[in-house]
Amino acid sequence: MSKKIAIIGGGNLGSAIAEGLISSGFIKPEHIIITKRNIDTLKALEEKGAMVSNDNVEAVKYADWIILAVKPFQIKEILQSLQLHLNPERHVLVSVITGIWIKDIQEILGDEFTLFRAMPNTAIAIQQSITCVCKHNAHTEQVNYVGDMFNQLGKTVFIEEKLMDAATVLGACGTAFAMRYIRANIQGGIEIGFDAATASLIAAQTVKGAAELLLIKHTHPEQEIDKVTTPKGCTIAGLNEMEHQGFSSSLIKGVVTSYKKIVNGM
Repeated sequence: MSKKIAIIGGGNLGSAIAEGLISSGFIKPEHIIITKRNIDTLKALEEKGAMVSNDNVEAVKYADWIILAVKPFQIKEILQSLQLHLNPERHVLVSVITGIWIKDIQEILGDEFTLFRAMPNTAIAIQQSITCVCKHNAHTEQVNYVGDMFNQLGKTVFIEEKLMDAATVLGACGTAFAMRYIRANIQGGIEIGFDAATASLIAAQTVKGAAELLLIKHTHPEQEIDKVTTPKGCTIAGLNEMEHQGFSSSLIKGVVTSYKKIVNGM
């Protein structure tokens, strides 16, 4: 029997998940229900065949898999309102809520449920996210299903929950870090003669292509760098100048500083 999914919280993230799962053919539109107080903003999903509702209890009663995509401050009240309608023998819960740990959900619902915690990034909007997932009390079929689900929205990696803060820095903050590199590349391109639109296209597509080389060929970055660094060439001259200016060390320090901010609240 086909599984049915409820997405509690039809904001940007919840809607992007629903859109991706329907567009990919992972689930029939009529097997997904998404909730929001103002369902008028969910018209596009409704037109594609998904069910929309402002009743979380209705959604939970309908579905087998529950994706929690609400704001962190809302989760306690929502889980308490759903507690009597959730059954650990039927329902699997997947939280995509930033900063909410598995133990936070267990404090409300107990430890009998199968729980997943997933952290996508903003590229989920175009089905190109990297989603980091950890699990509790899950069997192989459930793990595979979650992996397949989030693979419709990009790529998925399973990690230990203790690495979720680090995953936030590398996968979520990392989007901003990459964007800042691309912006600087565009500025450099303008300085050497391109108009802004052309520089933006070249810079963005070059980064996309570089990333695809690593993802498809599974090579190390240095292997690909070696292919474009000829002796006494312009590439090595530019790379060396960037390193003299602290390019790699500043990126590493930025990643570590962001991590410390999450962990220590410094």
